[in-house]
Amino acid sequence: MIRLFSALLTALLVAAPAAQAFETSARAAYVIDVGTDTVLLSREADVPLPPASMSKLMTLYMAFEALQDGRLTLDERLPVSEHAMSYGGSTMFLDTTDRVRVEDLIRGIVVLSGNDACVVIAEALSPDGTEAGFARFMTQRARDLGMTDSTFSNSNGWPQAGHLMSMRDLALLARRLIEDFPQYYPLFAEREYAFDGRAPQNTRNRNPLLGLGIGVDGLKTGHTQEAGYGLVGSARQGDRRVIFVLTGIDSVSRRAEEAERIVTWAFRQFTEATLVDAGTVLAQADVWMGQGQSVGLTPAEDVALLMPVVGRSELEAEVVYDGPVQAPVARGDVLGKLVIRRPELPETEVPLVAAADVPMAGFTGRVRTAAQVLLRQIDARAATGAGAPQ
Repeated sequence: MIRLFSALLTALLVAAPAAQAFETSARAAYVIDVGTDTVLLSREADVPLPPASMSKLMTLYMAFEALQDGRLTLDERLPVSEHAMSYGGSTMFLDTTDRVRVEDLIRGIVVLSGNDACVVIAEALSPDGTEAGFARFMTQRARDLGMTDSTFSNSNGWPQAGHLMSMRDLALLARRLIEDFPQYYPLFAEREYAFDGRAPQNTRNRNPLLGLGIGVDGLKTGHTQEAGYGLVGSARQGDRRVIFVLTGIDSVSRRAEEAERIVTWAFRQFTEATLVDAGTVLAQADVWMGQGQSVGLTPAEDVALLMPVVGRSELEAEVVYDGPVQAPVARGDVLGKLVIRRPELPETEVPLVAAADVPMAGFTGRVRTAAQVLLRQIDARAATGAGAPQ
């Protein structure tokens, strides 16, 4: 393993600002800048906690998957079971005489946080027709998506033993919803939905940041006595998108204040900057048995990082590769990585590729290279006295 500090990188990355930590009253929190994959805040982010209604996002994800592959249609009408009707809390006030369109159920979950609507969807998609069976299916699907700290006991976040999610998992799920289902994501910005006129006291989206003009366009609030007040949110300003998750806040007003503070902090205290242009040769890697003795290492794409705007500090940048590289080398082959370290922010690794082709040397060239290596070994032995008579 060869590790090289590049003077060019030092020149490019000096005088970078230092990040300022965000103080939050949330029990657990996680904030990520989507475009640069930069974690801006992580507090107890991998601890499984009661997610309350924020876990409805998993039910929605699975409903969107079913719409995508044809297992559901938006106009399909689903029956309401006694079990679905039995839920209290936030509901659409469904009863067993209803057959409800899937689109209405989805909007009822997104905007009205309908516990009953979740169960109707769950029973329709469950392998055994029960909410419990759907919850097991949810847990399995979450594992498939990389959500390793999530276990579901029901479809809607109703307090129940074993129903837990981490803040990192909720952020991952939010990102998948945004990126996998752009056709449905605008539903999360709907501020009001009056289903059938039967529940005038439950028509407004509980997300307190919608309509504030700060770019928030989703996703889901949650509250139970055990979980406290929580919010999975996302905001877009210009070309940047931030996903943020909070839980364990002690009041609905404090949740609104804390969430707005985080959005403001994430966009105002950090800015995206291109530090290295694609194609810039950052180092030379030695090549073994090639027509050339070295090949340039370069990023295949512009290296854009999120940089804090307050304070001053130097960054560290390092090129790492295994060498010498065995010929032949094709332009674009990944040969190493650029490691960038920023105070108060996670380490970033950027793949480095070959800047040019290096064909295998001919027979004469290979013999010459082998001879040169052998001579260097003999010289090294002679210099150290290795092999001298005893």
